Amino acid sequence: MEELHKPVLLSEVLEVLDPRPGESYLDLTAGYGGHASKVLDLTRNYKESALVDRDSFATEYLRGKYKSEPVEIVEGDFYNSVLKLIECGKTFDMILADFGVSSPQLDRAERGFSFLREGPLDMRMDRTQELTAERVVNHYPEKKLAEIFEKYGEERPGNAKRMAREIVQARPFKTTEELAGFIKSKSRFSKTHPATRIFQAIRIEVNDELGLIKQTLPLILKVLKPGGRVAIITFHSLEDRLVKQYFREASEYGEESELEIITKSPIVASADEVVINPRSRSAKLRAAKRR
Repeated sequence: MEELHKPVLLSEVLEVLDPRPGESYLDLTAGYGGHASKVLDLTRNYKESALVDRDSFATEYLRGKYKSEPVEIVEGDFYNSVLKLIECGKTFDMILADFGVSSPQLDRAERGFSFLREGPLDMRMDRTQELTAERVVNHYPEKKLAEIFEKYGEERPGNAKRMAREIVQARPFKTTEELAGFIKSKSRFSKTHPATRIFQAIRIEVNDELGLIKQTLPLILKVLKPGGRVAIITFHSLEDRLVKQYFREASEYGEESELEIITKSPIVASADEVVINPRSRSAKLRAAKRR
């Protein structure tokens, strides 16, 4: 089956997870199976592995890809999926979470993730949920918009307030292209598209991305076997900060700690990978091992 998504930091993930024949694997953000397929090729343990994703397009693809293998495909966000796995008493030798938006999500204009493609203001990873980007953009109060632009988009406070005011005065907006064009018309020159941070903020709000990460990280040890490895890929500083803090807290008591950090500093993409896959530029990989 054709690979739809190029996994970032693939060789680095394989190095820190160190998959061995017979080991079990949990992918909390399996997407289109980029990392999973390489790990499972090495372990060949489909029966005791699970692939999780909240995007029905991705889980449908995975079911087709692994229709001849007994791997468990779980549709749902990673927090609630981990709770279900804990309830079932399942544990794994390796856990991976890649918190980035997949290329197929960005490439499907109708999903509304990309400011470079004309599409509806949607941005839902889970298409069954009610909250959409349209609701955020066209109905949130100005003060709340400014707060999420500053907090999730990491915009400067003054610019966050100004953009929120401009958007409220000009709304409603119907499409991603319309909103992105408006933001650009109201912005000063920047090296990146001026809508980048605003779209990031809206996407994080719509999908409660940071909230789910905060809730899930403390549960990792409950589904990780002794000696098991966990690897987490983040794409912006807010996510990386949460992972760094969790790893530090779980490893700060020396021999009494529950985790041993494998990556003393985050692993980033090589110059060669960035050329081949530009989205890897902002990726950071952290990994740890359960004692």
